[in-house]
Amino acid sequence: MSRWEADVEAWIAGDPDPLSREELRALLARDDDEELARRFARPLRFGTAGLRGPVMAGPSGMNRYSVRRATQGVVAWLAQRGDDVGRGVVVGRDARHGSPAFADEVVAVLLGAGVRVWELPAALPTPFVPYCVKTLGACAGVMITASHNPPQDNGYKLYAGDGAQILAPDDEVVERFAREAPLDPPLGSRDSDVHEWVTADVLERYRTHLLERFAPRGGSDLAIVYTPLHGVGGESARDLLRRAGYRQVHVVDAQFAPDPDFPTLPFPNPEEPGALDLAIRLARETGADLVLANDPDADRLGAAIPDQGQWRALRGDEIGCLLASALFDAGIAPGDVVATTIVSSTLLAAMAREYGVTFELTLTGFKWIARAAREHRLAFGYEEALGFAVDDAVADKDGLSAALALARLAHDLAASGRTLVDRLDELEERYGVHATAQVSLRLADEAAAGRVVALLRAHAPTTLGGVAVRAVVDLRDGWRGLAATDGLIFELGERGRVVVRPSGTEPKVKFYLEVTEVTGPTLRARRAEAARQLRAISDDVRALAADVA
Repeated sequence: MSRWEADVEAWIAGDPDPLSREELRALLARDDDEELARRFARPLRFGTAGLRGPVMAGPSGMNRYSVRRATQGVVAWLAQRGDDVGRGVVVGRDARHGSPAFADEVVAVLLGAGVRVWELPAALPTPFVPYCVKTLGACAGVMITASHNPPQDNGYKLYAGDGAQILAPDDEVVERFAREAPLDPPLGSRDSDVHEWVTADVLERYRTHLLERFAPRGGSDLAIVYTPLHGVGGESARDLLRRAGYRQVHVVDAQFAPDPDFPTLPFPNPEEPGALDLAIRLARETGADLVLANDPDADRLGAAIPDQGQWRALRGDEIGCLLASALFDAGIAPGDVVATTIVSSTLLAAMAREYGVTFELTLTGFKWIARAAREHRLAFGYEEALGFAVDDAVADKDGLSAALALARLAHDLAASGRTLVDRLDELEERYGVHATAQVSLRLADEAAAGRVVALLRAHAPTTLGGVAVRAVVDLRDGWRGLAATDGLIFELGERGRVVVRPSGTEPKVKFYLEVTEVTGPTLRARRAEAARQLRAISDDVRALAADVA
């Protein structure tokens, strides 16, 4: 008899999916404890962006029952808070495997509990959900998506009534209520009086607002290549770019239609090496000026630019500081705030100091960035993982508005005979070189990532890349007023720093490197020295991680 039999039978008793029940019974019948352990030993937890995991039966996977239980947890959480559920919950989904069925479960559970539902009419970009939460005055929002994760994954992202992702302890409350959820909740149907489809005019208000803010006057001859990486951003992004007046918009046909298998990509993440290869090939063929790429749920933006006859993908820190420079030049109102995370470049802080703008440092994750301004307005926020907030209509990262903003900057620079490369040069001449890199190591599971950080905590390096580690900051103790989190900062004095943390969405441990205060007679020489130093630190970090992994 399998050691998991009682757990499996208890799960089967509530699982509404007959195929999942059959799958689990087959595993029990052949005493496949290894596979059952994968599905039951580590139930999904609300992490950096809600639930996320492989589509499979059992509490460790995304499936109809885990979604049903999570939604019952949301209903109980709203009741505990005393929220007026007549304000409604916005529900959206992407085009991943399982997304339509999971959205059906969310809607049915909410309606069965008497909660008003505002449902998006199709598979649409994630930013539409937080936008609708704010615009419709809803009390929460749910988006079924795994963003840029591999094709076997899906997820459940939960937004609070302010349109931002939920924070602790709300995530723990939802999780506890989900565990205690009854087996057979009442379910509603879409013919209910409290179900409404989000109408086209609501989504058009979002588009109109962005176009009024970021469309160049008189249109533009800037040549753009765009790819949604097989995700749901394609139609929305192409429509926005064309309506903004960009007369030369080329799309990567092989990646334009939503496809949950992401057949042209090793990982559907614009950060990953090779993700922009097809777009860059098309850019060369068409003589484009700019490549723009959204991740599969279109809340992130990747970009590539021509530089001395070659195309290169921009790092998130480079895009962030380019976007910030445009917003600073346009003027940021007194009291407005700009923000980024502890793993992003320190260049934004230097820019904010010069402009006299309030700067806030946050933990990793847009749930923190979105609330960094507190009672003021967040004029701009970004994280190095290609997440950007250029307009506070959406209290989350938004790859569509960021694409419009970056294209507008490229257009404005071209009008004066300059490029995005020129702007990057100007920023580093003005504020000094801020060279960043990331080392990301994929491990067997999330627990392994935590163990690597724990071992580095116990055995911290004394040097990295030949530079002395001047101090070690343990983020579990909190730092500079930030909440405690699992991570470390190895400070290299004036030369930079290395931040290490387990990923909140994937089984990875990530190292974020920054080198600053390099000297040299020219910008080119200073960049070369910074690159050399980054390589040395990266080599040491990889060796260190291999030793403890």
